[in-house]
Amino acid sequence: MITGLGLFVLLAIGAPVAFAIALAIAIYIGGATFSIDLLPQRIFAGLDSFTILAIPLFVLAGELMNASGITSRVINLANALVGHAKAGLAQVNIWSSVIFAGLSGSAVADTSAIGRIFIPSMEKEGYPRDFAAALTAASSVIGPIIPPSIPVIIYALITSNVSVPALFLAGIVPGILLAIALSVYVRIFAANYATPRGRMNMRQKMRALWDGLIPLFMPVFVIGSILAGIVTPTEAASFAVFYALVVGLFVFRELKPSDLPGVFANSMRDSSSILIIMGTVAAANWFMTFAGIPQAVSSFVLGYVDSPTMFLILINIMLLGVGLVLEGIAAMLVLVPILHPIAISLGIDPTHFGIVVIFNLMIGLITPPMGLCLFVADAIANVGMARMIKSIMPLFLVELAVLILITFVPQLVTFMPNLFGF
Repeated sequence: MITGLGLFVLLAIGAPVAFAIALAIAIYIGGATFSIDLLPQRIFAGLDSFTILAIPLFVLAGELMNASGITSRVINLANALVGHAKAGLAQVNIWSSVIFAGLSGSAVADTSAIGRIFIPSMEKEGYPRDFAAALTAASSVIGPIIPPSIPVIIYALITSNVSVPALFLAGIVPGILLAIALSVYVRIFAANYATPRGRMNMRQKMRALWDGLIPLFMPVFVIGSILAGIVTPTEAASFAVFYALVVGLFVFRELKPSDLPGVFANSMRDSSSILIIMGTVAAANWFMTFAGIPQAVSSFVLGYVDSPTMFLILINIMLLGVGLVLEGIAAMLVLVPILHPIAISLGIDPTHFGIVVIFNLMIGLITPPMGLCLFVADAIANVGMARMIKSIMPLFLVELAVLILITFVPQLVTFMPNLFGF
């Protein structure tokens, strides 16, 4: 009880999640018979996995892609495909996020890279600046859903009965559904903002396609090689880094050797923030398991909830609330080891449950007061958080509708994994 209260107080005063969890564990150790030396041991044990190496490698690959001139080529490809439609530039914004998702796997990176181009460009075409920023943040949620995805790798690491390839495949249809839903919304409600756009001629389209094929090959190879059993996720991530380096330095030649120290520094910063949370949460989970907390929670929930449908409804409500105050990966690391076994005991498909959880918590990236994509988009647009929240609410409802759809039509999630035998 004191440990939980201590964790709540530390998070409430704004302490970093990893340090809040570590201090809460220290409080627990102080009231138990453990030695404090056990805390760093369990943190390092939680990180002692070859698969975890995929996380900093995918982060580095994404940073290299961002610095290699990929963004403009991705946008040009999306423009060739959908730029002529109603609300053309808004459509390009959404589908650029779909393509970019296969390169970075990070919603925040997507918001930052694409937002710097689209927010001022959409304003020039007649879209309100706050709408452009909100749409950029909302479409960036697609990033962690479509593979390769860092949250998917983390989810697979902390659970049993679910694999990285299965979750990668399971995210494709929900990610595409989200893009379609956002596209329908902007076509209906935002077409009047935009000035008419001309079509590209065939030569321009072919050039955009050719330039776009080079970055698109990377996620195709990564996912294909993992599904074929040729490489592990970690080995695929190392190839992605090598591919990004070659493309940036020798193909597009927009990545300079002098840029590499900054790219590596950014990757180390972002990776370390994820890994330190993973280590402290792994330690917390070990102590909770020792104390029998997951088993007690499972018995309590199963004593009152015996319907998979009711459980999924309660989980969605709870995770949407958690996403308001806790960053998605941190929330997943804390809650999934407790919730996943309950879902399995109720007969819920583990791959389906994993995508529902990830999709739900990624929506938290655009909900105040802790929505990281919301903050990044506002930092670029500089329109004020009040206007951002007002503009993001309809888009939040669109994403909520897609969440409800994939929650209660599990075949939308499991179709692709089943097709490939997972």
